[in-house]
Amino acid sequence: MTARHRTPKPQLPSRPAVPAAAPSRLRTVWRAVALALLAVALLPAAHGQQLEASGALRVLGFGLPDEIATERVALFEESYPDVDLQLTEGSIDQQQLLTAIASGNPPDVVYLNRADLSTYATRGAVQPLGQCLQDAGMDMGQFREAAVQEVTVDGEVYGVPDFYTVIVLVLNTAALEEAGVPVDEFSTSDWEQLAQWNQALTRNEDGLTRIGFDPKLPEFFPLWVRANGGQLLSDDGRTALLDSPEAVEALEFAAGLHEPAGGRAPFMAFRDTWDFFGAGNQMASDQLAAFPIEQWYVNVLSDVSPDAPIAVKAFTDRQGDPLTYATGSAWAIPTGAANPEAACAFVTTMSSPEAWERAGRARAQLRAEAGGTYTGTYTGNSVADEVIFGELVQPSGDAKFDDAVQVILSVQDAAFSIPANPAGAEFRQAWTDAVNRVLNGEQSAQEALDQAQQEAQAALDAAWEE
Repeated sequence: MTARHRTPKPQLPSRPAVPAAAPSRLRTVWRAVALALLAVALLPAAHGQQLEASGALRVLGFGLPDEIATERVALFEESYPDVDLQLTEGSIDQQQLLTAIASGNPPDVVYLNRADLSTYATRGAVQPLGQCLQDAGMDMGQFREAAVQEVTVDGEVYGVPDFYTVIVLVLNTAALEEAGVPVDEFSTSDWEQLAQWNQALTRNEDGLTRIGFDPKLPEFFPLWVRANGGQLLSDDGRTALLDSPEAVEALEFAAGLHEPAGGRAPFMAFRDTWDFFGAGNQMASDQLAAFPIEQWYVNVLSDVSPDAPIAVKAFTDRQGDPLTYATGSAWAIPTGAANPEAACAFVTTMSSPEAWERAGRARAQLRAEAGGTYTGTYTGNSVADEVIFGELVQPSGDAKFDDAVQVILSVQDAAFSIPANPAGAEFRQAWTDAVNRVLNGEQSAQEALDQAQQEAQAALDAAWEE
């Protein structure tokens, strides 16, 4: 489907989900890809700062849900009027994409989760962007370090970072005050204290009506491990560290935060009733006291429930230092793309400071017209963020959202990401399944992570050997 313009909607997370296929099923496809790539000729590079771009350009995994997308696409179309842009939105199916690459008919650009990019890069399915970046005059130094790490494999850049998602704490100040928990002192540094606060904040006398603290498992397991001084994967992306004492202790603690609610089952049953994106969300309805969440959720709350009693704070490690887990999306160019010149022009335009500034101005104007607060658009481009938060985000007079913006900005560079590795999907599945087995009462934390360690290391070894 070729998308052009649509009615803007509230900004939601833009993180394409890439389904993980079974390793055995994908291995055959990967071999076909490798063989096909041997026959791919060197792609011609564009010349100069103003790239020579024309013809059809097929982009997979990206649509036009709101003004953040439409304004950036409009800039590209104005800059390159001879390019026929064809956008196909929806999640990327890994096997379909690999098959398309192997058959010599890939899209020109893919928009995908940065965590999955290294899997494609190490197998030659997407091309390094060094020449493209040079031709377009794009300095990777403008992007945040954690995002660049995710798109860099063996010293080569394979993707251009797009959104930059970090995690902060959102507190229900009314619930904390009711329970006698000091808002100013609330933190995740002292785990014993956090467990006590969780118990005090949970309301479960005649059935569960409020969760005290939601640890957001399994998805935020890497954050808890890092807070405990560990990490899931070695810096070189080759050695799994899932069964470390730090990881086991982190899982035991975070999983235990479900107990005041009666365990994982009633916890999830209650959470599933929340109006997460609506005016009756869990913060506005006093169904949750505190939780870590991606920073985009502050935008949601400012839009749908601006009067909700909230405060935003940094998640901290056990030493009291700010800590956040960075994720997001990236643009990449498949090897064998039919129109590499236009592809290069597109990926460097979409995440440029100019594109983000234009999108931010549109979002700020719409929020002002609606009488709302613009809390910013958080990108992987630090130069763009200087404009967005230096010029476009203005004090609203609502302290909770003005303070939230400053907290989010303060943790941007305190972020970590999981090191790039060729078994991204399999590695993520190993620790996710382990956490779920613990939450479901099937295994202890040690047993689950021992099993995950074996699964993850086997996947890493096989992927690095290919």
